[in-house]
Amino acid sequence: MSGAPASAAGGSPGATGATGAPGASGGQRASGGPGGPGASSGPGPASVGPGASGASGASGAHGAAGAPDAEGGPKTPRGGKLGAAAVNQASLWNIANILTMIRLVLVPGFVVLMLADGGYDPAMRAWAWAAFAVAMITDIFDGHLARTYNLVTDFGKIADPIADKAIMGAALICLSGLGDLPWWVTIVILGRELGVTLLRFVVIRYGVIPASRGGKLKTLAQGTAVGMYILPLTGLLASLRFWVMGVAIVLTVVTGLDYVRQAIVLRRSGIAERRAAAVEAER
Repeated sequence: MSGAPASAAGGSPGATGATGAPGASGGQRASGGPGGPGASSGPGPASVGPGASGASGASGAHGAAGAPDAEGGPKTPRGGKLGAAAVNQASLWNIANILTMIRLVLVPGFVVLMLADGGYDPAMRAWAWAAFAVAMITDIFDGHLARTYNLVTDFGKIADPIADKAIMGAALICLSGLGDLPWWVTIVILGRELGVTLLRFVVIRYGVIPASRGGKLKTLAQGTAVGMYILPLTGLLASLRFWVMGVAIVLTVVTGLDYVRQAIVLRRSGIAERRAAAVEAER
């Protein structure tokens, strides 16, 4: 395969032999070293020159045909970058964004159901729980679909965290307003969520704080606890939800402090890298 481009480039039979040798495309045999096929193909040193040029030509042709680049992926053909970007660009109306929009629409519907008949109608509270559960489930699937099928869009990056905090904030405020949940619980959870969001924006110039496993457990615990408070539970389940909410609060505080630690480390490392780059540039 590599010999044909070398012949097309005008190489001699010696060039063909050079390109056919192991490692010729890397230029290691093209110098006509001892024992190299390229060296024995021509009568003298003059034949080494064409062989070398043929090897380099073959190497260039092989690279243009799609040899792996430095990052391990195939090179994009010249003129194909724009087309690849157009193909990879996700549409606004993809399944991940649609699920996010559903969550946003569910927020006012949830509030209406939650506060219907003074907030103490068991049937309306059950429907409110259903809306809350759907919102929490779609929160899991839209992010997974966006990452798995490359459906990440600018709209999704902005709307997804807004939808997450909107449904959780609406549920907590409604529960505290109805007297079912102490206001300090709502303040701790919402304060942590808003604080972490602001923290991400502050350190975004140095890098991105990744979502941790503890953060996912926190979200699961919060969703379970709040869902149990939305339902008109009695007896053992009513007592159990108190402990589930306690676990959620502990995870909320611990993961919030961990985000602060990560932000400090990220900022310090970012400043150190910038100073090192400035010193290197001055040299």
